[in-house]
Amino acid sequence: MTARSTAPSGRVRRGVAAAVATFAAVSIAGCASPRTDDGGERPSIVTTTGILADLAQHVVGDRMDVHSLVPPGADPHSYEPSLRDVRDVVYADAAFSNYLLLEGRAIIRTLDANVQPDVPNVSLAEEAVKYAAEIIPLVENVSLDTIWLGMRVRGTGEDRGADRTSQVRLRATAVEGPGELVAYLTETFGTPSFYIDSSDGIGDTDATSLPPDAHTHMSWAFTEPGVYRLTLEADLLLEGRDPVALAPAATVTFAVGVDPYAELGEDVTVLGSGHADVTVDLDEGEIYLYSDPHGGGDATQRVLPADEVVVEVPTKALHELPAGSQYRFLGPPGEQVYQLPQAVLGAHVHGEIDPHLWQDVGNAQAYVEIIRDTVIGIDPEGADHYRSNAAAYLLELADLDAYVQARIDDIPPSRRHLVTTHDAFGYLGSAYGIDIAGFVTPNPSTEPSIQERRRLVETIQNLHVPAVFLEPNLIARSSTLTEIAGELGVRVCRIYGDAFDDEITTYTAMMRFNADSLHDCLS
Repeated sequence: MTARSTAPSGRVRRGVAAAVATFAAVSIAGCASPRTDDGGERPSIVTTTGILADLAQHVVGDRMDVHSLVPPGADPHSYEPSLRDVRDVVYADAAFSNYLLLEGRAIIRTLDANVQPDVPNVSLAEEAVKYAAEIIPLVENVSLDTIWLGMRVRGTGEDRGADRTSQVRLRATAVEGPGELVAYLTETFGTPSFYIDSSDGIGDTDATSLPPDAHTHMSWAFTEPGVYRLTLEADLLLEGRDPVALAPAATVTFAVGVDPYAELGEDVTVLGSGHADVTVDLDEGEIYLYSDPHGGGDATQRVLPADEVVVEVPTKALHELPAGSQYRFLGPPGEQVYQLPQAVLGAHVHGEIDPHLWQDVGNAQAYVEIIRDTVIGIDPEGADHYRSNAAAYLLELADLDAYVQARIDDIPPSRRHLVTTHDAFGYLGSAYGIDIAGFVTPNPSTEPSIQERRRLVETIQNLHVPAVFLEPNLIARSSTLTEIAGELGVRVCRIYGDAFDDEITTYTAMMRFNADSLHDCLS
């Protein structure tokens, strides 16, 4: 691994990667700002997560109050802010989120709707690239033998008045075909949530909404073979305004269980593998297919006009409906339907960049520098205090960075394989040389498919993995991984992702624990 050098600020510098949105606004009046013991007002900071609160507390010391909106053990993806949280935001002198679609929309709207206009509202992950943070893309598995098809919003829409709390609604207006078309999401415990369902006609509910620069996966099911045509329109949803039409209607064609060339002509572009999304371009005002046929990320993405593309749903996509009531909307148990699988189970809305930057200590150092510079701007009289605290903490983080690297370097290379439930450790793997060998699903609260379970078993067996790792707050919802570990005789060890608990309450303790756990369980 390339050696690291420490810059004068104490921050570990490595090259800069080239990279680099619900809660109603509540008006709170007649309350005083927090005060110090001597009666003077003390500035306050709000952060979205406990990890960010800990970083901020090390910088501000006793000159500011720090409040985390998400309590210990809660999930920043789904936490619903309280009225007390709104009050904290209203009176905050600075607000820090991670974002890159890490936090749920309720948290982001609470911040953006209630932070005062002159108060810094900083997305640390998005600012961190300016401070030499390493940014890595989310690379998704494209090993399915049929295409992954989702929905996406590209662009920011700033010229249209959109911001990170805005939503783009992609809605079906017509479906033609020999059978029914259903696009749905498999949620926790296998419960389906519908985006499009032609079995009861097409109406206003046949739609999905996404924030700017996000995409989501889903399953697509077809009850009969033949050619289907799905017509879609898109609207921009802004607070207090009627929906704004974004793009002319576009039609997506599916060849289900038939030869697409024989049915539709030799000149069509057939999408039959890789990852593609029905995409609304928020800046250009278009609906098209955004295709990554080989899994290469931005380098291989293609923009394809919807009317020139056919999505292939081959005969091998036939699946037998399981017993139970949750899939009766597709037919009785035992009946076969054609299905493009969701690939990633559970509600999985994300952007193109992995948001879990702090799993690389160097990126946490960038966060500290951003917090330092921000609080100096709002309290310049405390500049020396903030600089001194930050400098000391950056040195502590530099030592932490070296400790994590040393512990992982001491693991035999053949055993540096991380298998976990939650896809939150890409930065840990990239920074310190751990192979992210497998995870059940990127969403920690869902049950995997039989195919995913089989793939995970094969990964553990083929790599001779001695231990799997679970986040403490997710152990109760990780039965699949613990069952597999028991069947294969491998250990179940702890690792912390994006939440503290009663035992681990600081960032440095979290990263040291993770390094020790990896070392002890894999060595």
